[in-house]
Amino acid sequence: MGLSTYVYPSANHSRFSHALGALYLMTTAIHSLREKGIAIDDKEYEAVCQAILLHDIGHGPFSHGLEELIFPKHHEAISLDTMSALNVEMGGQLDLAISIFKKEYHRPFLQQLVSSQLDMDRLDYLIRDSFHTGVAEGVIGYKRLISMMNVVEDQLVVEEKAIFSIEKFLVARHIMYWQVYLHKTSIVAERMLKEFVKRLVELAEINPQAEDSDTAFMEFVKKRINGTINDTNYLEEFARLDDVDVLTAIKATVNHPDFILSYLSEHILNRRLHKLILNDSPIKSDLIAEKRLNLEALLLKQGVHPENLDQIVNRLIYIGTESNQAYNRTKETIQVLRKDGKVLPISDVLDTLINVKKITKHYLCYPR
Repeated sequence: MGLSTYVYPSANHSRFSHALGALYLMTTAIHSLREKGIAIDDKEYEAVCQAILLHDIGHGPFSHGLEELIFPKHHEAISLDTMSALNVEMGGQLDLAISIFKKEYHRPFLQQLVSSQLDMDRLDYLIRDSFHTGVAEGVIGYKRLISMMNVVEDQLVVEEKAIFSIEKFLVARHIMYWQVYLHKTSIVAERMLKEFVKRLVELAEINPQAEDSDTAFMEFVKKRINGTINDTNYLEEFARLDDVDVLTAIKATVNHPDFILSYLSEHILNRRLHKLILNDSPIKSDLIAEKRLNLEALLLKQGVHPENLDQIVNRLIYIGTESNQAYNRTKETIQVLRKDGKVLPISDVLDTLINVKKITKHYLCYPR
């Protein structure tokens, strides 16, 4: 959930609980499909369960919030590296799970249960995140959806009777993104966290000797910069890092001599977050200029040297976008099995949020 706890204090559940939940849903789905006569042998059953259990294991501290910043690799690639390392230790027992995870297995429906626009991952995190945030709009009829799943020519389909459950699922996902995952406060907090990490790495690159290595996170950053940690050997040390390591680094830099770093760490810790303007259209340049002038005046009052103003303002005012699309028609589509046996893409039988284009919001983030 990244820093969603800044909005929803009880949203502090972990990816471990999510992985277990997704595994439970996967076992439920396989049992349901077997009862409908779909042949799934024990090896496939075990492998698809392994794949869903490990699908998110590559996430680092604060999840998507620091994606590719701590180590320049997408979490799915790190998940695959982790599965491959485990597979060596286990003497090849994850071969089939890796094949499913990589979408190389000859029975696509198993891969679709792990990763698609209606998979066990999404079903679990919507239910789980809705529960922990208290946002009731995220509640979905997951039991109904799973019981209505079927397989036609090794492709995952959903029986037509579940069409309104699919609609509810898409609406819930849409609401959860804009009310929880892309909540204004969450956007601000995660952007400030990203800028903190960027600045920490930047300072370590400029003068690694000047930066303290007392924290595990800072030690990892320095090793990455000097090449001790690289793409071939990063996994073990990366896997040791968690949210606590990053928070420790933030606490350790509150009194750092670098103004930008200490400013961000102090404001993140004490929840003195930037203000955010969220618009449907790009932020106007005169508004950006106004906020820059206001910040410059404030910094001068605080004793910041005029020569440093431009650099500091550039690192404390952020312009960006956030996007979401409840359903992507260009990706692998949700297939609906009609009563007459025909299989149609969901766009042919349901319009709600199916034909909606990607929604993009523009934001301006600046100190209060």
